[in-house]
Amino acid sequence: MTRTKDQFLAEVWNAALEYLLNNRKVEAVLLDTFYRPAYLEDFNDNKAMVITNNVIAKEILSKNADMISAAFMDLNYIDHMIPVEFYLESDLEKLRSASSQVPLLLPDEEFESMPIQPDRTFDNFVVGDCNRESQAAALACAFDPGKYFCPLFIYGNSGLGKTHLLMAIGNYVMKTYPDKKVYYIESLKFVDKVVKAIQNNRIDAFKQYMCSIDLLLVDDIQFLAGKEKSHEIFFSIFNELVNNRKQICIASDRQPREIKGLEERLISRFSSGLSVGIDSPEFETSLAILRMKIKNSGSDIEDVEEQGLSYIASNFSGNVRDLEGAWNRVLFYAIMFQKDRGIIRFETVVSALKNQAVVSDKTGLSPSRIIKTVAEYYGLTRQQITGKTRTKNISSARHISIYLCRKLLDLPYMKIGDEFGGRDHTTVISACSKVEKQIRNDHAFATAVNEIEKLLSA
Repeated sequence: MTRTKDQFLAEVWNAALEYLLNNRKVEAVLLDTFYRPAYLEDFNDNKAMVITNNVIAKEILSKNADMISAAFMDLNYIDHMIPVEFYLESDLEKLRSASSQVPLLLPDEEFESMPIQPDRTFDNFVVGDCNRESQAAALACAFDPGKYFCPLFIYGNSGLGKTHLLMAIGNYVMKTYPDKKVYYIESLKFVDKVVKAIQNNRIDAFKQYMCSIDLLLVDDIQFLAGKEKSHEIFFSIFNELVNNRKQICIASDRQPREIKGLEERLISRFSSGLSVGIDSPEFETSLAILRMKIKNSGSDIEDVEEQGLSYIASNFSGNVRDLEGAWNRVLFYAIMFQKDRGIIRFETVVSALKNQAVVSDKTGLSPSRIIKTVAEYYGLTRQQITGKTRTKNISSARHISIYLCRKLLDLPYMKIGDEFGGRDHTTVISACSKVEKQIRNDHAFATAVNEIEKLLSA
């Protein structure tokens, strides 16, 4: 009797699960809870597609993708490792529809753009004082590529929305100008493509392909530092695109002049366009972002007490990823431990985030608020205070911010270092000592620190 495709897929999946269990690769309780409800939707020599029934199961199985692929190979269903992809049941209809379409084979597939996430748009990018300038510049570039600012250089700490803006530009241009060729890439992936092109004697073809692009979006350009050959290739492509009035948009965790190991001629080119920064969101923007994240996750704002939303926004405003992570933890905690299934209460939020929120119960202060207050007092940005710039006025403001984080929040030195761009504990100790000494010897300086403390206590 001939097996149907569904029977074959069920056989392969069940055999893989028994193999993982018998070889003690996965604990029985994990297997029963998260693996058995899942099933194979597709399986061939190129990939396996697994469907799960909830987000948690998807995340747990994804972490063991290589182990599952190895099980398929050990069971002789395949003779090489293949990627295992995981999807939710809610995505199944869309996936089946996409797989029924005939794929278009593009020339030079190894040069292709990295995927641009379709949900990263200007419509769901929350605008506030921290990012208004960057959003406006990005939208202008998307509206008329190549006309206004080339290159557009967006800088800011990790998790503040730089990648979202790059992809929003790409999505806007693809929708508005479908004939334009849009290309998104992270700088390390660019280096990989250069290396492979050189190894395959295809570097001229790679440059020709890249120079045909209408919109080039480059993420994390700081990782290009120190890659001399890639510098040369990127410089050539950059000049060709600019000369042909194409649009280039670049994102980095620091300003062009602060990227060590980058050639001067590249720094000069980057600085010739428009550089705009993104800062950490203030409370109102953090709250708006949080509401957007909750809405996009399929939940309703009404499902959470307002006081709980404010608590998350106040204590996790360092970047968007922190906000999203805090919400995910609250959601998980409420599902698992809140006895009633009603509205997520403030007490649940506090319990879920206990020992994670960097806040003082007495003052309501956080490192983000201290940095913001010091920055405003001296007419600086958060990026300048947490960045690498060592000019006297910025270093002084940075030292005061570090000192106040230690004095008012009593945070560990390592945690303070993390808040200031990953500085080590010796740097933090040194900054505190310098401020304490200057307070004793400089009346004007002591007055300034005192005024900042009063602003923070207001």
